[in-house]
Amino acid sequence: MKFSTIAQACAYCLLANTAFSHASLEVKEAENNNNYKAVMRISHGCDGSATKSVTIHIPEGVINVKPMPKAGWALETTRGDYAKTYDYHGPRSEGVKSITWTGTLEDQHFEEFIFRGRITDDFKEGSTVYFPTEQKCQTGENMWIEIPEEGADSHSVERPAPALKIKQGHAHH
Repeated sequence: MKFSTIAQACAYCLLANTAFSHASLEVKEAENNNNYKAVMRISHGCDGSATKSVTIHIPEGVINVKPMPKAGWALETTRGDYAKTYDYHGPRSEGVKSITWTGTLEDQHFEEFIFRGRITDDFKEGSTVYFPTEQKCQTGENMWIEIPEEGADSHSVERPAPALKIKQGHAHH
């Protein structure tokens, strides 16, 4: 009887671990008014199918975004207007709104997709910034784009967008 209970608990842990394996940021905290190097981890494909592209959407208030090219992957950015003009080494009213890497990542492997950006003071200490991430596979897709309701944690949604918690930074000019 004990063996059965332990086996069930182990199976539950494995299933829970699989369910929470998704797109996630390596460093989950950053200061506002500072640059942030984001390392987005993709830990599996789509139900056994290889990943063919990863798109990260950049939220308003994250500016001056520059993605890192990845050997063997094509890189494309989409630029657009910001909701307001930011002052960072001069006025900035437009920039990268999304980044897409296209290549092949087998299901049994993981990969990291890197970019840097400026976290503005639009984000207050204790707030959370979400980076909706689309993972398209040879067959199927994983849309890590759900943002929990205010006050809820990421476990309250099925496919949470990768989250970054903001700490109080200091002003640089």
